[in-house]
Amino acid sequence: MSQVKRIVAVVDDDPRVLESLEELLESAGYATRSFGSAGALLNGGISNIDLLITDIGMPTIDGFELRDRVKRERPDLPVFLITGRHEIADQGRAQGVGGIFQKPFDGQALLAAVGDALQHKGKGG
Repeated sequence: MSQVKRIVAVVDDDPRVLESLEELLESAGYATRSFGSAGALLNGGISNIDLLITDIGMPTIDGFELRDRVKRERPDLPVFLITGRHEIADQGRAQGVGGIFQKPFDGQALLAAVGDALQHKGKGG
């Protein structure tokens, strides 16, 4: 009997971060879809993902803009932002965002947040 895995999309222009997050998330039982840019995710569509983790500092479409675009189409989709630039986390655009992690982040804390968000989402919230 197989269980349907929740799908977490990860967007980062650093392939090392993508690989690291894939390993972390898959070790916790999630399926991952990785994208090197926000445009690649948007071109592929977001209808079949359960959660999005995106880097903030990316060329062309940054993580804030990606979050805003995704939220217009899927307001219920949990989105976590990650950044290696601590000054970004303090910007006004990041204020009020609960799901922001500064690199290097605690993998277990991220997994706990992902699990909580997906459990909450599954209950209609």
